[in-house]
Amino acid sequence: MVRRELSAPLRTLLRDLIADSVSRTGSKLRAAGYGKRMARRRTSIRTELCDRAYFDAPTPLAIAHRGFSPDGLENSLTAFSAAVALGYRYLETDVRATRDSVAVAFHDPTLDRITDRTGRLAELDWSEAGRALIGGTEPIARIDDVLDAWSDVRLNIDVKDAAAVEPLARAIERTRAHDRVCVASFSDRRRRAVLRRLSAPVATSGGRWTVARFRLAASPAAWAALVARALRDVDCVQVPEQAGPVRIVTAATVAAARAAGKQVHVWTVNDESRMHRLLDLGVHGLVSDRADVLRDLLRARHAWPGEITSWP
Repeated sequence: MVRRELSAPLRTLLRDLIADSVSRTGSKLRAAGYGKRMARRRTSIRTELCDRAYFDAPTPLAIAHRGFSPDGLENSLTAFSAAVALGYRYLETDVRATRDSVAVAFHDPTLDRITDRTGRLAELDWSEAGRALIGGTEPIARIDDVLDAWSDVRLNIDVKDAAAVEPLARAIERTRAHDRVCVASFSDRRRRAVLRRLSAPVATSGGRWTVARFRLAASPAAWAALVARALRDVDCVQVPEQAGPVRIVTAATVAAARAAGKQVHVWTVNDESRMHRLLDLGVHGLVSDRADVLRDLLRARHAWPGEITSWP
């Protein structure tokens, strides 16, 4: 057998991952009954993968990042409506919570960048935050509003902070949107916290540590058992093409995910040449600010929903 050496960036990533894992979990592993509690917890969120209704469209999935608004009205109902008007069935959004626990479609911790008001969202009640206008014209949308607006649209929801966990779970439960959402977060802890509060399974994508473990397991060669273990409680990974010096999306990592029955979605891809290159690698979805460009490109490739002639 030929031994392949890990590159320096991957060795550094592995070292940091191991060090962080040990420092975070060492004391917990010594706690009485930890293993049994974790087994029960995993059982409560582990479900059959790869056949969720959320993924009922053929790949590649076209996912509109915060809707579609060249004018910067991101995460507004107007932006989501524009993406739906283009034919999109998959929308990406973020969720934060107001001080009185209302789940809102909003990316930043403060109102400052995109609205006509200032202040931290977590320090405002909905009665006040709801008066802020995105771009001076569009109200902030509650997650409930987005889920209520289109019964046939899938919503990829990035949980931005711990305060959003409970109100997001309530919104999904109230709208019975389990088949229409994919719960995502940079934090696997936040992601799993949402899943534990739901009465039915939902699609979910891995956080940063899931992605790091997957990337290490898939390099330098695809170690199938390790890849499967890294992705054991997710349906997909949603990643940038590259993180610092480490290339995450390669032919090998896409093939490894596919072999494990998982999807790879790449964000945020706005350039046509990158779109073509990533699609040629076989990625299962692209997240883009340029919903118009991505739609036209997929049409040209005969890969837009309703025009697809073949798919993996």
